[in-house]
Amino acid sequence: MTSRDRGASQLFEAIILGIVQGLTEFLPISSSAHIRFVGEFLDGANDPGARFTAITQIGTELAVLLYFRKDIAAILRSWFGQTIQRKELVGEAKSQARMGWLIVIGTIPIVVLGYLGSDVIENNLRSLWLIATTLIVFGVILGLADTYGKKVRTLDQLSTRHGILYGAAQALALMPGVSRSGATIAMGRFLGYTREAALRYSFLLALPAVFGSGFYQLQGALSSSDNSNVFSLGETAVATGIAFVVGYLVIAWLLKFVSTKSFMPFIIYRVTLGTVILILLATGVISA
Repeated sequence: MTSRDRGASQLFEAIILGIVQGLTEFLPISSSAHIRFVGEFLDGANDPGARFTAITQIGTELAVLLYFRKDIAAILRSWFGQTIQRKELVGEAKSQARMGWLIVIGTIPIVVLGYLGSDVIENNLRSLWLIATTLIVFGVILGLADTYGKKVRTLDQLSTRHGILYGAAQALALMPGVSRSGATIAMGRFLGYTREAALRYSFLLALPAVFGSGFYQLQGALSSSDNSNVFSLGETAVATGIAFVVGYLVIAWLLKFVSTKSFMPFIIYRVTLGTVILILLATGVISA
């Protein structure tokens, strides 16, 4: 294969992975698990790496910024007004400022664990044996939460304690296969929040952590002379742009879906995919 053909093949693979990232980031099925698994079937890509995954997640979080731009602007305006300008807020503005603080508090666990365990996360938690197991185990946990959790609380009832618990659940998603949205939704359902409330908060809570991780990895890629990454920055940028477009469409669809349906289809999918991966590993079709 010529270098030109190889370049075209690499770009095609990046496009495929960008679509996968956009499709799976917000569904409770783990985008990092899918990026890792799909990479095994692409020509020479194998594991695209934690850096590629983190940077492409910037695209999907930009989709969150665009979709929830009015909500996010109101939260930031109220939070800065209360915190920086020392304004006395009342009513909805006070609730929005409080939401800003809860997002900050909920982000602390994943920042601390992500910083302390970055080497382990990038190098030791990407085995497909582990990913398949977490897909199944946390799929069952989400199923139990969605089935037996109460459906009474809305986001205006979110407490500091619940914000911390949400944050702890999000931190579990540092392990590929858990799913950031899946972990936070499961926690929300166990705490009694409606599906829509749990899902909406998972979108907002992910913003600081994902942008922080993504831009940290991007800065590392720009300043590094290491050529061992599977994809170039240009190819990663293409994947990120595609993830943004696909992710935006998924957000709109998912919010409508959970208003009338349960998470059971995703739970069945997680368990099925995890089982398939275990079988493929056991039979030697793919490598861990």
